[in-house]
This record gives sequence, C-alpha cells and structure tokens, in this order.
Amino acid sequence: MDLVRGSWNVLNQVVGAVALVLLSPVMLAVALWIRAADGKGVLFVQDRAGRDGEPFRMLKFRSMVHDSVAMSAKLGMTDPFGLLRDDPRITRCGRILRRTSLDELPQLINVMRGQMNLVGPRPDVLPQVANYSAQDARRLEVKPGITGWAQVNGRDDIDWPQRFILDRWYIDHWSPLLDLKIIWMTFAGLNRGEPPVHVDTLNIERAVGDSTEDLSRAA
Repeated sequence: MDLVRGSWNVLNQVVGAVALVLLSPVMLAVALWIRAADGKGVLFVQDRAGRDGEPFRMLKFRSMVHDSVAMSAKLGMTDPFGLLRDDPRITRCGRILRRTSLDELPQLINVMRGQMNLVGPRPDVLPQVANYSAQDARRLEVKPGITGWAQVNGRDDIDWPQRFILDRWYIDHWSPLLDLKIIWMTFAGLNRGEPPVHVDTLNIERAVGDSTEDLSRAA
C-alpha cells in the first residue's frame, strides 16, 4: 500500500502541474477580476497543517477583506476563523468564488509542490490543530487535499466532530478509486447553493479549556 500511495502522490503532482497549465487562463481572469473589484492582494496565503502537522503556506484566491481575522473581534466572534451568516467580511467576488470553489484553484500550486493532494482532509489552521485530540490528529496521517470525503458529504453543512469521523473513514478506506470517486462527486456538486454556517464550538471549547488550564498552572 505504501508503494501505491507513493506513486499516487507523484501522480497528483503531475496532474496538478498539468491542471495548472490548462487552467492558467481561468486563474488569470479570476485574478484580474479580484484586482479590479476588490483592489490589491489577489491571493490569500495562510499557514496550514500538512501531513504529520508540518506547516505549509496554503494559497487561495482572496475572498475576504484583508483584515478579516481582526475584524472578527469587532463582530464579537469567539472563533476568528469561523463564518457568519451573510458574513460582511466576504467580498462581492468572494461570494461567487466560494460558492463555485474557484477560490481553491491556486492550491494546484501546493499540489505541484507536493504539499497537498487533489483529495484528502482539508488543511486546518495551526491554532485549531494545536487543540486536536489524538483521534482528531489522525486526519494528519495523509496529505491534505483540495477536496475530500467530508467536503462531498456536507462540506460546511456538517459540524467538526462529524468532519473528523468522515476524515478517519477516508483514511481507513483510502484507495485511488475512492479518490477518483470524490473528484467526480466534487465536480457533480459544483452548482450547490451557499451552505448553512455552523459555529465551530468544538475548537472554541478546547481553546477556552486550554486557556483556563494555563491560568491554573500560572496561579
């Protein structure tokens, strides 16, 4: 299985490079659209956790205002990485980009670099990964993906505990055929509507618990 996985990872890099070339006109058009409509800063770059928790810089087309994390505090959000219904931080372009997943196209560069695969658990932000349980951390056993089993089975319309379950199922049942099935399901669902917003209560509770524990130790 290790040989199959290794060969599949290399094939992902090759396919990512080819897709990057073929889709470059689309990516250029999207970049120009963002620049004209929302100003400078076409790309959103953020540190995410890769395989075994190794940090890497994930690329996306920018779909939010520049100070989105800082703005979350002004909006009274407990989770700075979460979303709101009719989120004011999402730009006009961003609503369309997120609904069609066009904002994810720059991650083909991450795939070509070997940091991601086309399919895998979605890469999480580092502060939330720091609060993972041992079971949750199993999603870090493989490379993260542009799309994944959790995405085609609910995406943002499911809570984090269910995403962890789906990611573990994917890891335990992985095969190239499963990846191909997920890719097909991803394209079949591109015309989906805007998913409901779920507050990430799991990581909020863990972060609060860690803060309380740190204060107790300091006392």
